[in-house]
Amino acid sequence: MSFGKMNTSIDIVEQRKTKDAEGFAVTEDVVVADLRAYREGRHGSEKWANRAAFSEATDLFRFRCIPGVEITTAMVIRCGGERFNITSVEDVKGRGMYLEVLAKEVTASG
Repeated sequence: MSFGKMNTSIDIVEQRKTKDAEGFAVTEDVVVADLRAYREGRHGSEKWANRAAFSEATDLFRFRCIPGVEITTAMVIRCGGERFNITSVEDVKGRGMYLEVLAKEVTASG
């Protein structure tokens, strides 16, 4: 994966619950990482056909591993004004160099 293909800027966000001054629980977004990634939308290719187990995933993101940061399914990706729930995180070829994340776009109801 070259840097030329990683041309999409994304934020990896963790949602944390805190209490405000009155003691009410407030959910806030904390940016864990701001980085460049390769983004691939879902389409009819053979690779996406083989990912039938993750039929709810709408996009694939590939980016370099971040030392000291563990990406989990509890986190969210922000990309171009859209939000994506992470459904799967996988180390590409088990080398610890790149992560492949399958994510589902969050759409507002109504």
